[in-house]
Amino acid sequence: MKIFQRILDFYIDSSTHVGLSCYALVRVTQFMFDIPSDKPMALFAFFGTFVGYNFVKYDALARTKKLQMRNQLKTISFLSLLSLFAIGYFFFQLRLITQIMSTLFLGLIVLYTLPFFPNRRNARNWAGVKIYMVALCWVGVTVVLPIMNTGISITSDFYLKCIQRFILIFTLILIFEIIDLQVDDPHLKTVPQQIGLKQTKQLGYLLLFAHCCLEIFNRNFNVQFFILQLTLIFVITIFLFFANEKRSKYYTSFWVESVPIFWWILLFYLKK
Repeated sequence: MKIFQRILDFYIDSSTHVGLSCYALVRVTQFMFDIPSDKPMALFAFFGTFVGYNFVKYDALARTKKLQMRNQLKTISFLSLLSLFAIGYFFFQLRLITQIMSTLFLGLIVLYTLPFFPNRRNARNWAGVKIYMVALCWVGVTVVLPIMNTGISITSDFYLKCIQRFILIFTLILIFEIIDLQVDDPHLKTVPQQIGLKQTKQLGYLLLFAHCCLEIFNRNFNVQFFILQLTLIFVITIFLFFANEKRSKYYTSFWVESVPIFWWILLFYLKK
């Protein structure tokens, strides 16, 4: 049992799970727009998320020498280095416009992580900004880049999916912020810190309802897909309802982050 837990912890701590979630959302976008399998784009998103999240999580601690190079961290660092080569390989298989846009999103990640001015905090610690920057980056990587890489024309459905994806990611992050309410720095001014637990959940319910309503305006409205989305929203609603500060890290870092993977699997079988 301990071996299984150690494997699970490494799977989560190494950002493999969140990388797979990002990969799944790219696949979901490709399904929505009937894009032929674009593996380089999906794998670029996976490895980019893997490296990006490890950079965000461990960079500050490593620079301040607050984190010793344990065997696990050494392994994660080695895997991240290998993933950098994978990122470069798939990067040069993307269209030029996709390369340019991905570089812009990389800039946001760097801004989010590194302090550019002496005695200044990075964007991650800017009051009330974190949730919007993270959601925006996820929209960019999982919706904007896959569409850009196909060269298909931009329609109203594209903007609709961007809004829906932003709502989805924003709501999922709300669950993370609820779980971390007791440990987050008060200066971060997360949503639960500003409006309270009850109001945060109510905001989440409202956003999920709006997500469902927006689907009706899809020009290629599909009943089966809509029912599947309702199932997804129901699952997220359950996670949001039972979220509180006493939940373990697995509640969010594994189960909540599994939602995109769950969505992709359902779509995969629906397509078959």
